[in-house]
Amino acid sequence: MDFETASQSLSPTAASNHPNLRLPPTCKPPSEHNPPKQASWIVFGATGHMGRSLVRAVLSHGDHCTAVGWTQENTMQQMAKWQDRKCLGLLCDVRVRETVDNVIKTSIEHWGKIDVIANCTGYGVIGACEDQDDYDLRNQFNTNFLGTLHIIQLSLPHFRAQKHGRYLIFSSTAGALGVPGLGPYCATKYAVEGLIESMLYEIDAFNIKATLVEPGHVRLDEPDDLLSNVVHAGPPRPKRYGHFWVKPTPSPPYATATSPAGHAKRMVQWLNDRQPVSAVKSAELVWQLGHCSFPPLRLLLGSYAVESIRDRLRSIIEEIEDWKHLSFPASIPTDEERAEGERRFKVEGDLDQEQDDMQENE
Repeated sequence: MDFETASQSLSPTAASNHPNLRLPPTCKPPSEHNPPKQASWIVFGATGHMGRSLVRAVLSHGDHCTAVGWTQENTMQQMAKWQDRKCLGLLCDVRVRETVDNVIKTSIEHWGKIDVIANCTGYGVIGACEDQDDYDLRNQFNTNFLGTLHIIQLSLPHFRAQKHGRYLIFSSTAGALGVPGLGPYCATKYAVEGLIESMLYEIDAFNIKATLVEPGHVRLDEPDDLLSNVVHAGPPRPKRYGHFWVKPTPSPPYATATSPAGHAKRMVQWLNDRQPVSAVKSAELVWQLGHCSFPPLRLLLGSYAVESIRDRLRSIIEEIEDWKHLSFPASIPTDEERAEGERRFKVEGDLDQEQDDMQENE
């Protein structure tokens, strides 16, 4: 699929009409022959790279949406720019359970129901594992893991009561492979992946589905907010590095120009605005994902995500094959087992001889 062709000011409407942006027929996505029913969404992290484009995609398709910004970064005045009869702008901090509960209850009261919840929130610190202090570690886990758990625990009763619901949880390629310079962030995403995989067994009986969305490096390619003809422009554009914070002064062991711990920092600075995956095109596929009948456990977006995760899984399988002899060693037979084997060999030999004799007599 064409996620990675450079595009300028690609609108959600243009993305929805893109011929190559279609989920596989096996998952029964919305189509001309399978028109989607109007759904009500909550998008947490609506002011981030992916959340912003997802809100626009949801609204362009005529669905209802609660766009949730971050209390420490956005204001209600900013969120009000999205406010209309199909969009409700709210604020919360996913680390604080009460604020998440307020968003869910307010959305249900406003729309009457909630069908899809997308969690696009995320926070990461770029720096060596040894250089990240207790505040860094707790903040990443509280945002990425506990924030996800707060959203799920507080919304599951509603989904169970209406006997359907859909979670679209934004993970990352960092949830499937280790990235030097992003160790604790990767740990939070690994935790989210384990949480969702385990939860799926528990909620399937209630007709509730969940998908882990794993995009590669995502670029901002939306229309310019300054243009007067842009619909649902929303809050100001996200910061260049999103919700990543770069540790400014690495300790001496990790401060060299080629230190592996500096890989993540070098990568985001080199990519700048050249990230290969389109946020607008990805958002269109995620909207389809919210309406398809048979969603996958994971949706990888972009060739970087596919190749890097596939290479990592291949290396794990190869390592298992190289070392499996230690887990399944060739056992040395006891005297009794050796004697039993010789007895069976003799009996089988005698039977073979009898069959040969019978064939000769015939």
